[in-house]
Amino acid sequence: MDRTDAPDSVRAANARCVRGEHPQRSADPRVVAFYDALTADYPDRGPRAAAPGSPWASAPLHAAADHITMRLDEGCPDVVLETIERLAAELQLDLLDLQDGTVYPPPVRAR
Repeated sequence: MDRTDAPDSVRAANARCVRGEHPQRSADPRVVAFYDALTADYPDRGPRAAAPGSPWASAPLHAAADHITMRLDEGCPDVVLETIERLAAELQLDLLDLQDGTVYPPPVRAR
């Protein structure tokens, strides 16, 4: 999504995803980079995805052109959350917490 999109736009995009409506466009390179970096450390496919200690409550992750949906295990270590937040910030991606609907925009970079 564009950096100027309001949190309600992020929540509306999630609602479209839940309905199965996904944009028919090329994948956003930032989303691809996020998925590749995250799953390099925390695989969402194969034996490691289902192994004890995997952070995923549901795998594989849902990956679309403009978003990744992650369902984390309730015992997920804080380091996984920190990795998700760091990658989202580096790639200028919003995070939506589906538990309470809070949207965390990427931090504003000082010039």
